[in-house]
Amino acid sequence: MNDQPANEARPDDVEALKAALESAEQKAAESWDKALRATAELENVRRRVERDAAQAQKYALERILGELIGVADSLELALKAVSQENDEVRKHLEGIELTHKQLWQTFGRYGVSQIDPQGQPFNPEFHEAVSMLESAELAPNHVLSVMQKGYLLHDRLLRPAMVVVSRAVPTV
Repeated sequence: MNDQPANEARPDDVEALKAALESAEQKAAESWDKALRATAELENVRRRVERDAAQAQKYALERILGELIGVADSLELALKAVSQENDEVRKHLEGIELTHKQLWQTFGRYGVSQIDPQGQPFNPEFHEAVSMLESAELAPNHVLSVMQKGYLLHDRLLRPAMVVVSRAVPTV
């Protein structure tokens, strides 16, 4: 028969229960750690998806706006080419100017801006050097003239400005 009272556990049983408790606490801590990591990862994925969706929305029209820049260039060339000598030509010029203005209003609504770096330091991130000319008026490596304006969509380059860059006049 058993010499110990019924509510008193044997030392072997106490050690086994302590080991089982410690094992259960360790598993619970591991599970809690996994749950925290999974929650953090889920939050990171959510933020990444939101950021990617915002970028996709912001730059969704990049391709078509890039193609419309050619239309803007053509309109600007037409405005430069037309003289205002007679009434008929002035009417055409007014129509071209209105079309050009509407196009730029549309560009503005979608975040397109012009790069016109005349007189600024040459920046290879936004400018494409077509040639270099000696200049006494401008410091070396500054934009002497702009052959074709560049464009940005928000902060992303759509087309670099094509420029002529100044270089120092050689001293004799």
